[in-house]
Amino acid sequence: MSDQDVTEPTDAIPQANGGIDPNDMPQIATIAQYIKDMSVENPSAPAVFQWQAQPQIDVQFNILVNRVNEEVHEAVLKINLKATSDQGTHFVVELAYAGLFGLRNVPDEALPPFLLIEAPRMLFPFARQIVAEQVQNLGFPPVLLDPIDFAQAYMAQADALQETGASQGDTGLPEQA
Repeated sequence: MSDQDVTEPTDAIPQANGGIDPNDMPQIATIAQYIKDMSVENPSAPAVFQWQAQPQIDVQFNILVNRVNEEVHEAVLKINLKATSDQGTHFVVELAYAGLFGLRNVPDEALPPFLLIEAPRMLFPFARQIVAEQVQNLGFPPVLLDPIDFAQAYMAQADALQETGASQGDTGLPEQA
């Protein structure tokens, strides 16, 4: 047994991953997160603080994707929050929270799911905190947004596009300018 060679071949790493060069593997990184735009309004102050009615809160969200360059994409999570009652508008918060994501060697078919599901999922906790703090800064109890199922929203949008006859080659991403 002592005369058997037990050393690994020098090319063991490429063999272990199917001969793929590690530099060709998909790479994803968050480069930055930031508030792109924000508007906070308390249009009925100071009278709103005398109102007894519990407001109805309407939350809308949208996701926009912009290609910055070949390897960098911007995902923008837009959240619009409006609280109203019979007396009027209690408050309005509009937030566009964005992230820059570096994407290298990611197949084209994997871009929409990442940019429209995973990127906003990563941005959401920070946007949620900003919204809660801004509502509190307006003089109201903080509003903690329920988690959003971005995968379900993506699938619903894909189903809607299919029903309207959109081409199957449509990725849901804007063309690079």
